[in-house]
Amino acid sequence: MASGAGIVELIRTNDSVRLSWVIALLAESEIESLIFDTHPSFAGGSVGAIQRRLMVAAEDEVRARMIIEEADIV
Repeated sequence: MASGAGIVELIRTNDSVRLSWVIALLAESEIESLIFDTHPSFAGGSVGAIQRRLMVAAEDEVRARMIIEEADIV
């Protein structure tokens, strides 16, 4: 991700498979992503109260949302 670029939340989920799939789809299109809240999510156990957030650079948001919509992930 470019230094100083704003970041936005793309999806929020506890589904590890879904999260991995979205990351792979974005990577194929050369869109970098970051996962936020990984450690609090694990600390919460299976309650699911804290979901992990997948973040992308603000400049990639429109393209990233198109990719996940086309893949019928939303």
